[in-house]
Amino acid sequence: MHRAPTLNPREPGRHGAGSRSLWLVAWGHDRPLASTPDPVAPAPDTKDWTWVLERPCPECGVEASRLEVPDLPGLLHDATLALSEALRDGGAGVRPEPGTWSVLEYACHVRDVHRTMGERLTAMLEQDDPTFPNWDQDATAVQERYHAQDPATVDVELVEAGGHVAGLWSAVQPEAYDRRGRRSNGSAFTVRTLGQYHLHDVLHHVHDVGRPVPGVH
Repeated sequence: MHRAPTLNPREPGRHGAGSRSLWLVAWGHDRPLASTPDPVAPAPDTKDWTWVLERPCPECGVEASRLEVPDLPGLLHDATLALSEALRDGGAGVRPEPGTWSVLEYACHVRDVHRTMGERLTAMLEQDDPTFPNWDQDATAVQERYHAQDPATVDVELVEAGGHVAGLWSAVQPEAYDRRGRRSNGSAFTVRTLGQYHLHDVLHHVHDVGRPVPGVH
């Protein structure tokens, strides 16, 4: 089980997890299935993915350290639209394997990554060296029942969250690039590296759902 980098080993960025069990898997059908049990939760990924800030990711091909803040809005926009398109395909709620998220679950996760990173960026711009609240992405996926969320609603929320956070990044001024924040274990990020980390997470999930990764040739 593999997941994308997060600001905490149990935070944003899961590569591989989910299935919709309460709805028909065909896009656009909304008749509930009769008592289908929830899918098995994938094993939590406790790896620290901050290494992607130092070297290229061999899986998705993204070299986050070469990206700058002005690159973020456009690439986040393109990646979000790629996930939105994947979400509209038939079978978006079907897991390719029991321990690997479906496109629907990836879309839910990326929506929440956008929201979380937007909150952290705002904190770094408004506070001096803030400590980010921990976010347990694995617990969130289970508690929020990613597999059972409505794809049409998730699609709207994903695009809205992506657009909002892209707007936040587009407004960041160069003098703010080195402002700092830290995750709950004390590891520090600058605004620049937070953005690189955020972008790799999202781009990697585009790779996870089998779509071309924007900006990677």
